[in-house]
Amino acid sequence: MRVVEHFLSLQGEGLKIGRLTYFVRTAGCNLRCSWCDTAFSQAYDQGEEMSIPDILALIGDVENVCLTGGEPLEQADAPELLSELVKAGKTVVLETNGSKDLSAVPKSGNIIISMDIKCPSSGMQDRMFLPNLTLLSKKDQLKFVIADRADLDYAERFIREHPVDTNIIFSAVGGLDIRSLAEEVVSKKLDVMVLPQLHKIIWGNKQGV
Repeated sequence: MRVVEHFLSLQGEGLKIGRLTYFVRTAGCNLRCSWCDTAFSQAYDQGEEMSIPDILALIGDVENVCLTGGEPLEQADAPELLSELVKAGKTVVLETNGSKDLSAVPKSGNIIISMDIKCPSSGMQDRMFLPNLTLLSKKDQLKFVIADRADLDYAERFIREHPVDTNIIFSAVGGLDIRSLAEEVVSKKLDVMVLPQLHKIIWGNKQGV
């Protein structure tokens, strides 16, 4: 598996926000979102080749793991790594961009799928693999990164037309300026979570946190 970076930090997003987490960021992404904040991981030849035992040794006794990218499912051995992490007693958040078939992801209560639905500002909204929606459960999360009113209208329409029995999270592009988004969600009485990117509040916009 090609790994761009790995580090111990606090989970900055989603249902596990604020929890001590070991991050494994893989190389390569099949999408090119206009506002991507991890563009350094898009190329497939970045980082270093690591075996699954090497990765498990790095994680050690940390309970929570986040497998992110890039797009982790571009790595052929990502399902095997997920299985081994579960066997080791870890709880894993799999960050995936919504374009990859999730059927190969192991079925486990210890794997939280964090799947994006790309809004129009990303330029990637037509690349989503919608059959994935049927694979999400109450433990998982569906994320929308929102830049403007057009994105918000798109997200609101999407969740109305594609009802899912999972957690829905709205965040703002950049992850920090969420007041206007929060106010819109309140005024529309939308049953979603509005969350910032905690790591950027604490450490700013940099790698390795």
